[in-house]
Amino acid sequence: MSFISVKNVSKTFKIAKSKPGILGSLSSLFHREYEYKEAVKNISFELEKGEIVGYIGPNGAGKSTTIKMLSGILTPTAGSIEVNGIIPYNERKRNAARIGVVFGQRSQLYWDLPIEDTFEVYKKMYKIDDNTYKTNKKLFIDVLQMSDFMDRPVRQLSLGQKMKANLALSMLHDPDILYLDEPTIGLDVMSKKALRECILKINAEKETTIILTTHDMDDIESTCKRLILIDEGAKLYDGGLDLFKEEYDDGYSVILSFDDFPVWQNHRGYSLESKDEHTWTVSVNSDILAKNALIELIRMYDPINVAVKESSIEQIVGNIFSENNKTSNRPQ
Repeated sequence: MSFISVKNVSKTFKIAKSKPGILGSLSSLFHREYEYKEAVKNISFELEKGEIVGYIGPNGAGKSTTIKMLSGILTPTAGSIEVNGIIPYNERKRNAARIGVVFGQRSQLYWDLPIEDTFEVYKKMYKIDDNTYKTNKKLFIDVLQMSDFMDRPVRQLSLGQKMKANLALSMLHDPDILYLDEPTIGLDVMSKKALRECILKINAEKETTIILTTHDMDDIESTCKRLILIDEGAKLYDGGLDLFKEEYDDGYSVILSFDDFPVWQNHRGYSLESKDEHTWTVSVNSDILAKNALIELIRMYDPINVAVKESSIEQIVGNIFSENNKTSNRPQ
């Protein structure tokens, strides 16, 4: 039996229409009209204990709605969800005790309390035994390098320090599942690196199941082996990162450097993607072997330097969403 099971889940919101002007507002008091927005459309997936899964999509795709149903905040309109033997929206308190949640834009911290005191508050709130509390506290302080600011009020902390503290708090009670919604948003490179390393360490040591939603594809490539991609509430892909690249990647780039630019000629399977003062970036179709592309481009243009650059996950995902938008905007 899967640790997390999501079967044919849909979520539709009933939204009141607002009419313009004073008369429209008065009319709405006596005759309210509604429209329906289907945020999640018949999504199914299963996770095993200890998996780290990237759950990604553009704004409005249904990611946060899915996480809220998994955490018990929302109830599905159709379908069923089971998380570690619990139906989360039927047993909210029991489910809440087993999960940790980090929202990049929202804080669990108390503005005037030092982090040290906030840890104590959470210890009592989750009824964490002394041994677990001491072990976890030391682990997170060490891994996230928090010792320098544990005694400082939250109002004096940087964004990166607050995010580290939020992540530590969400895992202080040894949750079975961790939901991370944009955990690295707005952070500098070193803070992102520390958070990603912590995620991997906790997953390895405690077998915590982690669902990560993010727009930073470096988060996905650094921590996840599996990717679930959704758009407009529907699932587009569910599988490994390597397979995802094979299935959706339509090419790669060759970087050519010159002292003086030659004249670009159109070739089938090649296109000049961009250029700066001394460099061309040439897009190459995936059916052309890199070795053959390099030989042909060097023969034709005689560059002083050449390099191959694979498409990143971010580029591939961006291309998929661009194609989806073109399709959805076509006249019916």
